[in-house]
Amino acid sequence: MMTKKLNISVLLILACLLLASLLIVNDNHAKADSSQQTARQLLSAGKILPLEKITKLAKEIKPGEVLETELEQKKGLLIYEVEILDAQSQVWEIKLDAKTGKLIKLELED
Repeated sequence: MMTKKLNISVLLILACLLLASLLIVNDNHAKADSSQQTARQLLSAGKILPLEKITKLAKEIKPGEVLETELEQKKGLLIYEVEILDAQSQVWEIKLDAKTGKLIKLELED
């Protein structure tokens, strides 16, 4: 009898964990969709450069493989943050003005 109650408790806990993980995944997916929609609107309004242009500019600054690109707003300025893996296996973070493509910051990641 005790084992049956324990099994039911374990199943309930697992079900709750599964539900929580699904909610987290759905929330992250919704945020990603929202970010993509915002980026498309900013691009259409001419407030940011296309991602292809930004990655090309970043690779001109630091040749390598683009690992990640992120659009952020800091102090009212839209910034593309591009992470690049160079030929020496070092990861560089390049921050570019999202509207002009001008280099803001270049730093080696730890």
